Amino acid sequence: MKIKVMIVDDQVLLAEGIRSVLASSGELEVVSVAHDGQEALDKMQENLPDVVLLDIRMPNMNGVVTTGEIKKRYPQVKVLMLTTFDDSDYILSALNNGACGYLLKDISSAALIEAIKNAYAGDTILPAKIAKKVSDAAKMVTSDREIRLRRAFGLSEREVEIAVMIFEGFNNRQIASACNLSDGTARNYISTIYLKLGCENRADAIARMRAVISG
Repeated sequence: MKIKVMIVDDQVLLAEGIRSVLASSGELEVVSVAHDGQEALDKMQENLPDVVLLDIRMPNMNGVVTTGEIKKRYPQVKVLMLTTFDDSDYILSALNNGACGYLLKDISSAALIEAIKNAYAGDTILPAKIAKKVSDAAKMVTSDREIRLRRAFGLSEREVEIAVMIFEGFNNRQIASACNLSDGTARNYISTIYLKLGCENRADAIARMRAVISG
């Protein structure tokens, strides 16, 4: 069975070019093309894709808002950003709204096809350049906040880095990708942080960190 893909991009020629690229793979089928977020949501009611390739900046409804709406309505659908913009705010907003990956449009045809297949399989898709931006953005935190967390809970430098990412809403896979860790190692770090914070889940951890940071 082929992986059903939707392309969402306001640049018509570019969208058709992407369609042609994907048509070269016998494992993918482009089921629809939309040119803004609202049109994408409308078309998804008629033919639900497995993976959505989604641009960031579009009229009517941008890619970040569209990602959130797609994940709210169809949590099983994988959303993969494909854009020319590598601004860290865009990247973090898209990932925090549920995107499973973030690609730039200078990607090769073969790499794009492979990324779609990997996204469908459940992987987080963050090329090295994007992963570094995510990591750098996560580190852009005041030294005061880091010091407060380190002193309050006895966290190591790496644990503080990951704790801040938890606080900012990153999921386990996003943390693993941004920190260049295996999923298992990331989970071990997170478990240790929970232990040091004296809590058992993410919501409690965030609440305890918020109390320390705001105090």
